Amino acid sequence: MDTTFDAWAVRRYGGPNVLAPVTRALPTPADGQVLIRVRASAVSRADGMMRAGIPKWARPFLGFSKPRAELAGTCFSGEVIAAGRAVTRFQPGDAVFGEVGLQFGANASHICLDAEASLVKKPDTLSHEEAAVMCDGALTSWHFLTRVVQLKPADKVLILGGSGSLGTAAVQFAATLGAQVTATSSARNTEMLETLGASRAVDYRVENPLETGERFNVVFDTLGISSFKAAKPALLEQGHYICPVLGMGLLRDMLCTAIAGTKRAKFAAAGLEKPALHRTELAEILDLVKEQRFLPVMDRTYPLSDLVDAHHYVETGRKRGNVVVV
Repeated sequence: MDTTFDAWAVRRYGGPNVLAPVTRALPTPADGQVLIRVRASAVSRADGMMRAGIPKWARPFLGFSKPRAELAGTCFSGEVIAAGRAVTRFQPGDAVFGEVGLQFGANASHICLDAEASLVKKPDTLSHEEAAVMCDGALTSWHFLTRVVQLKPADKVLILGGSGSLGTAAVQFAATLGAQVTATSSARNTEMLETLGASRAVDYRVENPLETGERFNVVFDTLGISSFKAAKPALLEQGHYICPVLGMGLLRDMLCTAIAGTKRAKFAAAGLEKPALHRTELAEILDLVKEQRFLPVMDRTYPLSDLVDAHHYVETGRKRGNVVVV
């Protein structure tokens, strides 16, 4: 049996080149833990932001001068190879996927987790690469569309940044929920968005849907590229501007719109919700996978040894869907 495992360390904040390969002693799972051999792990825009230590207001949670957790990666898929004696949910040989939260360390060959963490069994219908990204764009978009707002059939939703991991999931989910979907991307991705379920896909270089006079129940800014101020004229009464990228402007708008007005700005740290909620939401998404109403969009796959290259690619802003290392 292996006695060491490979991982990637982030010993200071910065660009992709601060990532450094490390070898660590393989942990023995405690009574309530499972040891997992990682087969694939996600490389996301959020991972890059955490590696860079931005936004700076997040550093009390991540580490002030350098990442407190040190290791990289949050979402993964793999196989249980050992389980503590108190574990009943899993046994060696189970294929599983999930996310590690502020523990980090998913971009590795192995990881040890609490069995009650955000961890579920992987269905055969998903590859390890597809399962590894389920807790990034899919889980976040599902949380925003079904919990932060309760998207209803016939609602009109605008998805800004439709071609990324959150956007490609949000287009599929909104269409599945019966909404009328408009999504933005570059011209090369508009056909893909229509295939995923968008009623209309807009080249953002040619048209700004916030300025056409059309009104929406929900504006989902998946990348934090707009603002509540810009979106407000395009919102119907009781409409919502939702965004997973929290900055001081969005925080101010959330507070102000909670006090006055009928249009709301909302944020949620979906990845920091309780594991029990994550497992419930993942079960809902897996039902859609089983019904062939959702599947993660995959872009590039890199070997784990090329994690730096994967981060560089994600930072170009040109990825379509999801990027993984295996």
